[in-house]
Amino acid sequence: MRDMLTKTSLFALMGLVASLGSTSAALALDEVTYGTNWLAQAEHGGFYQAVADGTYEKYGLKVTVVQGGPQAANRALLIAGKVDFYMGSPLGEMDAVKEGIPLIDVAAIFQKDPQVLLAHPDQGIETFADLAKLDSIFMGKDGYVTYYEWMKKNFEGFTDEKYKPYTFNPAPFIADPKSAQQGYLTSEPYEIEKQAGWAPKVFLLADNGYNPYSTMITTTTTMVESKPDLVQRFVDASIEGWYNYLYGDNKAANDLIKKDNPEMTDGQIEYSIAKMKEYGIVESGEAMDKGIGCMTDEKYKAFFDAMVEIGVQPADLDYKKAYTTQFVCKGVGMALKK
Repeated sequence: MRDMLTKTSLFALMGLVASLGSTSAALALDEVTYGTNWLAQAEHGGFYQAVADGTYEKYGLKVTVVQGGPQAANRALLIAGKVDFYMGSPLGEMDAVKEGIPLIDVAAIFQKDPQVLLAHPDQGIETFADLAKLDSIFMGKDGYVTYYEWMKKNFEGFTDEKYKPYTFNPAPFIADPKSAQQGYLTSEPYEIEKQAGWAPKVFLLADNGYNPYSTMITTTTTMVESKPDLVQRFVDASIEGWYNYLYGDNKAANDLIKKDNPEMTDGQIEYSIAKMKEYGIVESGEAMDKGIGCMTDEKYKAFFDAMVEIGVQPADLDYKKAYTTQFVCKGVGMALKK
């Protein structure tokens, strides 16, 4: 009887130790939030992948992806300390420097901004410069004050009179063959072909000289200074997530995307992934040799200089406060590419 009690006690103790160990491991995960800049989609896939396949947990992180959207204010939440990381942009962080807001880019998931201009396929528009022949160009206000200024500076024929406000409804463009429309490489061309029955001509701004990084991992300078190890782990795990999303089994990640954004379809996801690969959105330039997420001083400076040239940023801005390369270009995750 005594031996049985001893064994029972021993098993109970072992169970308690195992339970405490499991609880301790769970408690050891650093909780992190990443705010995206729009509704869940394939363009956010690597982050969802790292949640779905346990990559973040492998790096000691419990990550919640907070999707953006029309009513979201994730950038403001980052500034307020309510989220830890945000899907920022070089222009956004340069503006933050200008405003004295301590935000900083720590990785660039997209080497190319997926912004495009679209044209009808039967109007003789064969080059980017040909777009200036059209009567109307539908684009949002942000594009009008940034890349349209760049277009006017670098190509002949683009004038303010051609600008027409884009309301994120492709109907006016579809109805007017003498027009162009802004879009995102991975979404608007797909939707227009579905609605109109024809595929638009696609001109990627990044392949025609307007080439900022995009889909950043942005945080606060306080986070970089006080928790560099956490920043490094989040960056590395996110990069691995992107390799796994592009080249591995991404079904679980896509299920999470569709859970957050029920309007997302498998067809749209498949199209988006194919276009990201075809145009080198995630992998091109330095990312080919140094890994996804890579940023260089040269490319960041080139974009800053272009923005100074068109008057979007002041020449004396200390733009180097907007980013750091200390966490990227280390070849992380490249072995996962299949």
